[in-house]
Amino acid sequence: MEKLKIAGAWSGVLELELQVWTVSMLREEVAKRASCGPESINLIWSGKLLKDENLKLIELGIKNNGKVLATRVCSDQGKSLKEEFMAEEERSSRLARVKAAAIALSKRHAAGSLPVEDFNIELEDQSGQKVHLGSETDQRAVMMGLMLHANAKQMIKKENYKDALEVLSMGEEAFSLCNPKVIELVDNVPILQIDMVWCYFMLRDIRWLSEAGIRLAKAREGIERSHGKDASRVRVLQNGRYPELALHLRLELLEGVVSFHSGQFEKSKKVLTSAQAKYFQLQVPDEALSLLMSMGYKERNSKRALRMSNQQLDLAIDFLVEEKAKKEKKREEDIQRRNEIMEQKRYGMTPLRKAVDLQSLHMLVSIGFEKELAAEALRRNENDTQKALDDLTNPETNSAIQLDIESRKRKRQRQANEAAIEELISMGFERSEVVTAVQTFGTKEQALNALLGTAKTNPTAPDDSNVIPSGSMPDEASLGSWSEVGDAGGSSSAKKGEERDLEMEDELAEDLRNGDAFSDYDMEVTKEGEAINEYLTLLASADQSEKASSSR
Repeated sequence: MEKLKIAGAWSGVLELELQVWTVSMLREEVAKRASCGPESINLIWSGKLLKDENLKLIELGIKNNGKVLATRVCSDQGKSLKEEFMAEEERSSRLARVKAAAIALSKRHAAGSLPVEDFNIELEDQSGQKVHLGSETDQRAVMMGLMLHANAKQMIKKENYKDALEVLSMGEEAFSLCNPKVIELVDNVPILQIDMVWCYFMLRDIRWLSEAGIRLAKAREGIERSHGKDASRVRVLQNGRYPELALHLRLELLEGVVSFHSGQFEKSKKVLTSAQAKYFQLQVPDEALSLLMSMGYKERNSKRALRMSNQQLDLAIDFLVEEKAKKEKKREEDIQRRNEIMEQKRYGMTPLRKAVDLQSLHMLVSIGFEKELAAEALRRNENDTQKALDDLTNPETNSAIQLDIESRKRKRQRQANEAAIEELISMGFERSEVVTAVQTFGTKEQALNALLGTAKTNPTAPDDSNVIPSGSMPDEASLGSWSEVGDAGGSSSAKKGEERDLEMEDELAEDLRNGDAFSDYDMEVTKEGEAINEYLTLLASADQSEKASSSR
């Protein structure tokens, strides 16, 4: 049994087992002796408020004959605790939403399903080329891991390290679902490990020490595997640039911190000195920065280019030119992909709810088949090109497909007309006049213009002030595409029944859109520089103390 000294709301000595007793057990015991409820007692040790009720005292570093301060919570503090609890509930709910949205997005975009958005999430390498990693399960796992990692990095930028750590853990779990051989040559997982340890460090939590050492060892091994020995592979891929320098600086800083707290002072000094050299290497010269800014480049982009290029001005200019060209190309590709998605929505979904494969469609069109006919053949046959070709070259099935297409067109037109009629009637027009106008003019806008023209010469027609302007009506093209998708593949009913967290999905998608191939390497190193100086000072102090002790 160990002893623990308590002061404050109740003063005395408790005999207990530090390896068994939790914060909750200690709070209840102190509250019992202070004749109040546990919710009225705050426990403070080593300047920290003890909040984790299930954490054992030994895990907090509390030792035999340690001293804990117990303070009584006033009514306002009780209210504050309640608010804190509610905030924690809200935080947990938000984190659950992040995970659910990442699962939903990765499931849709890795499966080849018909996009419900106007974009596709696709995996790219650092040169911007599309890549397919392993099976559909692997694709989903990597997509989910990348989405969660990108979201966590935004939290790190906002210094919300606690939530970032939770989301990074989710990302780590997602990556673990992927075949290790599929991702062993990419550095996303090692970078995630470094980001997790960075969060440990910024939270200054004593519990992370042993786990941090293991994570950093895995990160270094993974980076060397993907970057090559002495970053040789990166140097070749990046045409002599040094994009990984800041990442290695952070890795060495964290290794130095772990070594210091583990009593390995020599190792700590070695890696921290190396990290400090990289920190100086990353400082941007004012002259070079001014020159790039005088050429019209923004300060942030100029600093980034110089850091990535090891302060070599010619390489930095090349980097800026290339990045501008990449952004323009990406913009054009995004426009093209949005147009392709709209086209895919017109063709509907396959029986297994996949989008019509445009590459197969273009191949069939190139050999002479009408586009809409070829798309329907592919849709019916789950994008199996040979089966679609068999149907198209068989006169009987070809004729049946054409009849089906014409039937759906008539059905869509009928549904559009009925919807237009009901909407125009809701504006106050007579049903018979509306039906005649829609049948005569074909579209809602033209029918409305005709009815308004009639209304101006008809004294019994409703006043113009009650008519909704055409500019405030729902977009007709959008309505048409939804209807078309539903008729062809049953998509409309699926969308109605699908529960989606649009706000969170948009947030995750925005995090990805704002990133690029260098986002993982593009970091300000101010905090790293301060930490390096702090620990080198501590090492120097420890060294002086050791020398003083040995001279006595």
